[in-house]
Amino acid sequence: MNQKILDAKQNVISEIQGKFTDSSSTVVAEYRGLSVAEITELRRALRAEGVEMKIYKNTLACRAADAAGFEDLKEALTGPNALAFGSDETSAARIMAKFAKKHKALVLKGGIVEGKVVNAEMINELSALPGREGMLSMLLSVLTAPVSSFARAVNAVAEAKGGAPAAEEKAAEEAAA
Repeated sequence: MNQKILDAKQNVISEIQGKFTDSSSTVVAEYRGLSVAEITELRRALRAEGVEMKIYKNTLACRAADAAGFEDLKEALTGPNALAFGSDETSAARIMAKFAKKHKALVLKGGIVEGKVVNAEMINELSALPGREGMLSMLLSVLTAPVSSFARAVNAVAEAKGGAPAAEEKAAEEAAA
């Protein structure tokens, strides 16, 4: 083979290897049977969440998986595959699984999450988790719950001892103004 071709293939392998190691999650999905319009729709949905989808030759992706230390991923790299590289652990899986529910031709095969090769079942489990914003709002609600409960308890004690409820005081102040 020509040295230029070998160098180009080695560059692609290095690119894939870098994406495997740099991304928080990678999802491998078979796209056989999807139309160009459907693939474009999927790419658009992924791009909106900061997920990059690329299609590589399986031989190059297998060599990159070997080089990155993900030999078990080679089982999923058969047939026409798309690789989705996510910046967080759930976004790629969530979007791909949601799209696969609408379009049965998209088949999730496996991937890499936090440096570990996972199967399709684990990808589907990850897809059920909320995104980063959802997780942050859940965390904030857990953190504010004790303070809210304490404030309600103090208000209940004040009402029980004959003090005017805070809502009535506010209404009286607004009426006076």
